[in-house]
Amino acid sequence: MMLRIKRVPTVVSNYQKEETEEAAAAARRVSGCGRNCLNKCCIQGAKLPLYAFKRVNKFKTEMGVHGHEVRAPEPPVAFLDSLVLGEWEDRVQRGLFRYDVTACETKVIPGQYGFIAQLNEGRHLKKRPTEFRVDKVLQPFDGNKFNFTKVGQEEVLFQFEASEDGEVQFHPSAPIDVENSPSVVAINVSPIEYGHVLLIPRVLECLPQRIDCDSFLLALYMAAEAGNPYFRLGYNSLGAFATINHLHFQAYYMALPFPIEKAPTKKIISTGSGVKISELLNYPVRGLVFEGGNSLEDLSNTVSDACICLQENNIPYNVLIADCGKRIFLLPQCYAEKQALGEVSSELLDTQVNPAVWEISGHMVLKRKKDYEEASEENAWRLLAEVSLSEERYQEVNALIFEAIARGDDANGGVAESVIGEADAKPKSHGEVDAINKNSCPAMVSGTSECLVLQ
Repeated sequence: MMLRIKRVPTVVSNYQKEETEEAAAAARRVSGCGRNCLNKCCIQGAKLPLYAFKRVNKFKTEMGVHGHEVRAPEPPVAFLDSLVLGEWEDRVQRGLFRYDVTACETKVIPGQYGFIAQLNEGRHLKKRPTEFRVDKVLQPFDGNKFNFTKVGQEEVLFQFEASEDGEVQFHPSAPIDVENSPSVVAINVSPIEYGHVLLIPRVLECLPQRIDCDSFLLALYMAAEAGNPYFRLGYNSLGAFATINHLHFQAYYMALPFPIEKAPTKKIISTGSGVKISELLNYPVRGLVFEGGNSLEDLSNTVSDACICLQENNIPYNVLIADCGKRIFLLPQCYAEKQALGEVSSELLDTQVNPAVWEISGHMVLKRKKDYEEASEENAWRLLAEVSLSEERYQEVNALIFEAIARGDDANGGVAESVIGEADAKPKSHGEVDAINKNSCPAMVSGTSECLVLQ
């Protein structure tokens, strides 16, 4: 049986709307499609700012011949402050956003973890209904549906590419290389926080929403270039509340620690390339934490192997890239599946909260004033507990992940510390949590799903 859930996707571009064939034809007669978009109809001869980053090993300090640390030269432009946030502010002044996110009420919820609640009533006011399939993590790209080639060029902040000469460069106006499909950073016109942007790898290739090694490494480089732990990137797979099937990461700036970043962890394994893999403890959503490695690329490859494994096994997941790209949280989930099967309580459904990467990380974007006023750590925990895989299914999924990582590590000549053996033998991470509800989730995530609360 094909499972579908009625979805109302968040509008991320001002051109994400239905258009009649007659109106589209009329626009094309004027100039291209009339939108000054990123598609073939408008892209020829277009120019955008270009930030070219240096491919370096971010985890090793460069040392000079006398053993002194070599200071990296100052970049030609401050990546986060001037380029990302500065250009984002420019689009605010141009009136390109659908509402003023800085006017949204935000508070830290009292409690051990400090969940963050935001009242964002404007985010669900302008949407169009669609049928969103939740039982397939991998789906082919469909050019007839909204995708990021349809955004206006004024919504794009800059191109983001690796430098060809090994040095950081910034070009205020650079031609768009249509043949080599640039990666771009664009605004999200329905932001949930200050500086909310989208990283769209190789935008003209029209890649579906699925992680690959190159795209994930690009996201880590963006986090590293930002150089600020309060600027984080996130990824939602299909089935885990991605609303657009065109490869993209989200990112924004928030000067508060996320609850997931404060959760304790327990080491499971270190790979042959030096990547340490741990599990979250005493957090409502079960997940893995990746950090370290001999290089940024080692860390990226390990996490990519895990993500690709989940995709190929049809397991929805979310990823949080934290600490300037040095710490990554991987969170398989089953909320949408349970929602489609009618296994989520009406009380939670009425909140209209779709727990994607930001919510799972502890930033609860609430759409009703009632929920905001009554926000508590207990309520946040109850919602997120519905997201988590059961302990049994989590262990099954981990076995798949560690097997994939071991294959990748072996292919790269690494020697891991008995990856699969330690993963199977590790202690239960949620021994201090009690089950408050039990549900089955047979389609994408088989096995028993337990809803958990912290005592």
